[in-house]
Amino acid sequence: MERISIYPHSASLFAAISASVFVVIGVLGNLITILALIMCPKIRGHATTAFVLSLCISDLLFCSLSLPLTAVRFFQEKWTFGDTLCKIFPVIFYGNVAVSLLSMVGITLNRYILIGCHSLYVRIYKTKYIIAQLIFVWSISFMLLLPAILGIWGEMGLEEATFSCTILKKDGKSIKKTLFIIGFVLPCLVIIVSYSCIYITVLRQKKTMRNHRQFDVLTKEQIFYDRKCREDNRLTLMMVTIFVCFLVCFLPLMLANVVDDERNTSYPWLHIIASVMAWASSVINPIIYAASNRNYRSAYRKLLANLRFWTDTRSSVRSKTFHHSKNSKDISGTSKNTPIIQGVKMNNIKQDYQN
Repeated sequence: MERISIYPHSASLFAAISASVFVVIGVLGNLITILALIMCPKIRGHATTAFVLSLCISDLLFCSLSLPLTAVRFFQEKWTFGDTLCKIFPVIFYGNVAVSLLSMVGITLNRYILIGCHSLYVRIYKTKYIIAQLIFVWSISFMLLLPAILGIWGEMGLEEATFSCTILKKDGKSIKKTLFIIGFVLPCLVIIVSYSCIYITVLRQKKTMRNHRQFDVLTKEQIFYDRKCREDNRLTLMMVTIFVCFLVCFLPLMLANVVDDERNTSYPWLHIIASVMAWASSVINPIIYAASNRNYRSAYRKLLANLRFWTDTRSSVRSKTFHHSKNSKDISGTSKNTPIIQGVKMNNIKQDYQN
């Protein structure tokens, strides 16, 4: 059978290996992040965490569902999973991209209201309203694809030249460009404008704090507020980093799919690199969390420490054996006091670390 793929074999192999590596790293990284955030009470109580978890779940689904199929089709250089799954695949792909971006919109609005409209924050971010926002994010992300799913405006199907299941034209029309504007450009503009407003608000707050320090002595409440502002700003900076990385990763693919016709392109390697960059966006977020925020690093450490349960089991067995040994009353008494001292020291260390 004659090979009709536009991709060189080396490009397909590169894409397949990249997708396989991202499956392993992405599933582990996002799963660990989800567990770490859920198990950490300090972070779990933040409204922002709900949207971060939404982002992580979206990335986890992408790495566990979309990327394995992508790796296989690039290894085989054809689609071998049937027509039904071919229609489902683009729904998962584009739906997850929309969920990721709208979750970032939710994070951005959360940051802006916290910093710029603090009086409204408690009323808006109650549990029931957060759940409603998350339901809206997930439902609207997939509802945008309904015209193509129903075959009203384009259709889901296989593009033979790229062995890619995607949104095809129907009767010369496709919803792709409209989705690009509604599902990508508008959310990005909202995020950029919101972060610009946050930046201006933070500058004003810093100026006010500097003027206040020149003429008055800071109280404990003011010191606490100043410390909390710094923590909020660090979290906001982390979210800005996530958005910028998402934009850098996905923008080349979106432009390539909308502006350049992949079937007639003279630069197939550029499309492969753009695709690999888009896949990487679902992998890098846990790295950003760990690198840029100490509370998230602490959550990771606590989770990994809890996973080392076999070490604690062995040490407890040894401790019981040691206490039941003869002539060990003085020694065992000393060992009982030691954890209390160590606990006090650890509490002091934690307080210093948090300060």
